[in-house]
Amino acid sequence: MCILFIAVKKHPDYPLIIAANRDEFHARPTKEMHWWKGENLLAGKDTQAGGTWLAITNQGDISALTNYRKLPLVQGNFNSRGKLPLLALRSSSAEINQHLTTEHRQYQGFNLLYGNSQGLMCFDSVKQQFTEIKSGFHSICNGSLDDIWPKMAQGEIALETYVTQNKVIEHDALLSILQNTQRAPDELLPDTGIGLEWERKLSAIKIEGPEYGTRSSCVYTQSVSGKIHVSETTYCPQGKIIKKHTFDWILDIKNATC
Repeated sequence: MCILFIAVKKHPDYPLIIAANRDEFHARPTKEMHWWKGENLLAGKDTQAGGTWLAITNQGDISALTNYRKLPLVQGNFNSRGKLPLLALRSSSAEINQHLTTEHRQYQGFNLLYGNSQGLMCFDSVKQQFTEIKSGFHSICNGSLDDIWPKMAQGEIALETYVTQNKVIEHDALLSILQNTQRAPDELLPDTGIGLEWERKLSAIKIEGPEYGTRSSCVYTQSVSGKIHVSETTYCPQGKIIKKHTFDWILDIKNATC
């Protein structure tokens, strides 16, 4: 993913709400979100490297990745960061924490979100820091957790406004937050080393461009009754919707992992 907006325990009926966009080069081969064969795992797939950007188990564990945008990049042979969300869901908490602590230099910079409605953790590989995602509204993009980039602040405020004012949470309303194409004024842009023109292009929540842009939007909600609803919307290079599909199941609260 390239931006995630998260609401943790801020709605009486939905302890966890996540709305996220994946930005990528349009030429990079991708398979849309699906249940992976032989695993209780729902995720899209980067078919070039075999990894993913966001994954969910049938027990409600979730993991998501954002790449760090910090130039110049360190040169070297690195592992694919897309393997990290899978590793987080296939490992115990102790195992993934140990891997991130000792092996993070094997990857280019990243943030990894992992856990469930009972507890979420974010690891920042650049700061080498674990942060518990506590009750509140949060955003993660291509820098540190809760950085104050314009699109992070804009989306986080929009999520808070919607969640606090509505009893029923509708995925289409959260999707509209993710489809905001407004760019930030130059004076508010971060400086991540990519140049002013690219900073402008990437300052929108939904990025549109012929070569690089928002490839998909995903909304995840879990209710207090254990109902999980996941929706994914995919886009063409012109920013138009290609397909929308949803997944629903009931979580066994008694056997859910913590």
